[in-house]
Amino acid sequence: MTSSPKLYLGDLHDTPLGDFRFAVSDLGLVAVEWAGNQPKLDAYLQKIKHPFEVNQKKADPYARELHEYLNGKRTDFTISIDWSDFTSFQCKALQAVCRIPYGETRTYIDIAREINHPNAYRAVGAANAMNPMPIVVPCHRLLGKDGKLHGYGGMGGLKTKRWLLKMEGLIAA
Repeated sequence: MTSSPKLYLGDLHDTPLGDFRFAVSDLGLVAVEWAGNQPKLDAYLQKIKHPFEVNQKKADPYARELHEYLNGKRTDFTISIDWSDFTSFQCKALQAVCRIPYGETRTYIDIAREINHPNAYRAVGAANAMNPMPIVVPCHRLLGKDGKLHGYGGMGGLKTKRWLLKMEGLIAA
């Protein structure tokens, strides 16, 4: 990486799942994390080594779309995502997860097949485990090969994953 684009940090408050922090670049969303999990966001920002500053105005479009989604007023994100800090494989895997439609699920094996790496389902799982943009890159829509809920790195773990899938109409009340 020859230059490190500046990141802009902002917040989203009072959603059904709590408060969030955002990191965005001029290319798009870099990370979103629950405010209560600030150390995880800090560790990610340290890992990718971009200078940053607080700038709510830059983060507002991203915060607005997440707020609309969490309040049932949006089913698709139109915000840009900055893929520049990912490996080629991670990009393929996470972009395939982004294509899972609202209200649908896939398995890790489905994603591995979609990106033409049919035996790399564990690597797909690893790419999703480090997903710095939960909810926007909808890793909550991924199920194990048994069709059941497995792991969720977002705040609240499987309880949050279940809530998101219920909101999308995939799990009965």
